[in-house]
Amino acid sequence: MRLRSLLFVPGDRPERFEKAAGSGADAIILDLEDSVAPDAKAAAREAVGRYLAAPAGVRRFVRINPPAEGALDADLAAVRGADGVMLPKAEGAEGVAALAAAMGTHRLPILPVATETPAAVFALGSYRSVADRLAGLTWGAEDLPAAIGATSAREADGRYTPPYEVVRTLALLGAHAAGVAAIETVFPAFRDLEGLASYAARGARDGFTGMMAIHPSQVAVINAAFTPTAEAIAAARAIVDAFAANPGAGALQIDGRMVDAPHLKQARSLLARAGG
Repeated sequence: MRLRSLLFVPGDRPERFEKAAGSGADAIILDLEDSVAPDAKAAAREAVGRYLAAPAGVRRFVRINPPAEGALDADLAAVRGADGVMLPKAEGAEGVAALAAAMGTHRLPILPVATETPAAVFALGSYRSVADRLAGLTWGAEDLPAAIGATSAREADGRYTPPYEVVRTLALLGAHAAGVAAIETVFPAFRDLEGLASYAARGARDGFTGMMAIHPSQVAVINAAFTPTAEAIAAARAIVDAFAANPGAGALQIDGRMVDAPHLKQARSLLARAGG
């Protein structure tokens, strides 16, 4: 499942569903949680359920409400026809397993938002035990500051403060330890496409495989950042071909630099993401 870009759309705004689906995003996330006011939750579930009843040309996830809030049965009734479920306030493998069990026979891939509480951060290494239930792993920098009384997760220039740099890193490593897609969090300044391009490029550089979006205008920038360039594909193919031609070699010289097993692994991973 390729997930370069995942675009949020409020579940109580059905007039936006088709525009989101046509944005070029690899997936849309129909939101029943934060973007929907409490008195609009029921209407959002009905709108999402109607939309999911018909096929669409894009993968559709539904962000449910945290199961502890008591609306799980109602939320799950609305997700039939979806391609996956986003689990907010996730706190490790136990919560994923509980959600999978609650789905019964209609089990969908789960995308946990894995850093929204202090306890969640300490459970990031547990997801490998439920990797077969996961569509990926993502993180957020909004709920955790509120949970611990921090005034912000970001410096004045937009960079994360040290605690949230650590959380971001642990989420990235937790995803790769589980062998699932590592999804970067949102870039809130949706009009700043230049800033978004820099942020997404850093995510791709660091090992994230995709990113969430909050506005359709962000999708093309995110897709570009997480799509290997022709030059990168050619370089990776050269490494793979060189080792295929020299199966007994531990290291080779290609274009004036030495490459070995880690470079080969990186090259194969890049080609897999590129579909080649």
